[in-house]
Amino acid sequence: MNVSDEPRRATFVRLPPDVQRPFQVFLNSVEQREGIDFVVRDGTLVFERDLAKEQLGVGRWTSMVFGIAGSYGKNDTVDVVYERNGRPAVASKLPFEVAG
Repeated sequence: MNVSDEPRRATFVRLPPDVQRPFQVFLNSVEQREGIDFVVRDGTLVFERDLAKEQLGVGRWTSMVFGIAGSYGKNDTVDVVYERNGRPAVASKLPFEVAG
């Protein structure tokens, strides 16, 4: 058995206040399953893994603007689909916080 001494990291995504069950969660456009991919605690989605936002420096940003280079860094996105006043709604690119 392979047991790591590293502490488990988690990523927290605060749900918008108007999100009520039922809702769907997508990570990088792939639907996630509650209890398997994430849990909900106190209005927050908790993923038991690191999610990352690409950090663009001035040089990288400039080269992208001029078409010299593309963006190939890790850039996770979390979206939630739910109903608001009986109509479909989407909360896109929700901010998240990684805790270790």
